[in-house]
Amino acid sequence: MHPLVSVLILNYRNPTAAVACVQKFLDQTIVDQIEILVIDNHSDDESVGVLRNRVGDHPQVRIIETSGNLGFGFGYNSGAKYAEGEYLLINNPDKFMPPDGVERLVASIQSDSSIGVVAPRLTHPDGSSRLSIRRFPRILDILSRRSFLGKICPNALKHYLMMDSNMDERQEVDWVVGGSFLIQRALFTELHGFDERFFLFFEDTDLCKRVGLAGKKVLYEPSIVVGDKKRRLSGQSFWDLFWKKTGRTHISSALKYFWKWRASA
Repeated sequence: MHPLVSVLILNYRNPTAAVACVQKFLDQTIVDQIEILVIDNHSDDESVGVLRNRVGDHPQVRIIETSGNLGFGFGYNSGAKYAEGEYLLINNPDKFMPPDGVERLVASIQSDSSIGVVAPRLTHPDGSSRLSIRRFPRILDILSRRSFLGKICPNALKHYLMMDSNMDERQEVDWVVGGSFLIQRALFTELHGFDERFFLFFEDTDLCKRVGLAGKKVLYEPSIVVGDKKRRLSGQSFWDLFWKKTGRTHISSALKYFWKWRASA
């Protein structure tokens, strides 16, 4: 019998967090209806050994190794090829699902056949909510987040980050950050998964845009609360975009995104 949900957890040199994440999913109310695929994105350290020793013997857990670290999208696409569930739950190892989280995400996506993606609220340890829902970006929006333009054009930034919306309201949105969301596996396959030209950043924006173009909704479900660490991979300042490797990757992905969708900008 095929599982209802295939949980995909992408690990890169952080096996302790991945193991803790797996254990949260093994505590789910519908654990008998899920499979857990942990994809090691060629960590080239002790990760695979830790994963196999800690969770590899569980019958619902499978460890998958990629041939190289070719990015976030590549890693999740690699895991999705082995998935058998009706739904895929993309979940980074630093995102911790409540015991009834998977069950409620499934109930939400099954409530309306037009829903293609559903995402929970992400909250930090201090209780604050992450701004995890967005409108599709313009170049001005990206620059405003990192420079003095944010002070000159505060309304534009608030619009992009949906700070003008009610974060407590269940609503259709343009896109959700890719750390934790449920998607129909058939839809993910139809769209050929994440665009692997994005090594990191904007692959979630791009996927949600294609979900919308396929006639499906992206739904934000704030009543489901998932724990999230408070950090920003691309850095905090304008100069981090150039001095940090992840910042430079952010610039590269932004350029690829705006070029890809230039006709609809």
